[in-house]
Amino acid sequence: MTTIRTATITDAATIATIGKRSFLESHGHSASAKDIESYTSRKYTAEALQQELADSGNIYHLIFYKDQIAGYSKIKLNTGNENIAATSITCLDRIYLLKDFYDLKLGAALLNHNIALSQQHDQAGIWLYTWTENTRAVAFYHKAGFNIVGSANFSISPTHANPNHVMYLTYF
Repeated sequence: MTTIRTATITDAATIATIGKRSFLESHGHSASAKDIESYTSRKYTAEALQQELADSGNIYHLIFYKDQIAGYSKIKLNTGNENIAATSITCLDRIYLLKDFYDLKLGAALLNHNIALSQQHDQAGIWLYTWTENTRAVAFYHKAGFNIVGSANFSISPTHANPNHVMYLTYF
């Protein structure tokens, strides 16, 4: 059984653990070990996630499979992007799923949950960044109807950035 619920500040440590593990599984080889460790030690701590969860502009959801935490997502409503003309759009800032749960369609369930929430808030579409070399993610988003509309760099460290696609799904 799959369940999705809104995260609270008490979930910060869990999200930090899942985030770091998932990031390492999909991006751990994208930069030097030193740069990856520096990035994850800043971004995936309980304290950093408590701050994000305390910001009412961030909406986090956790997904569970058979009572096991499988991943999480983060969206921000009314967040524009220079590559997209529409103004009332949602940023899918993160959708992280642990590798053990990849083949269970949980990513699609979490994505669809966020799309529905975005539509309930009268958004025109949803956009995201995805690493150009993460072919699995790019294919997943293409299958869901997203199109590549631009590019951006994702900074891992002051000396390393990964090229990302800007992908967008319009609802109209």
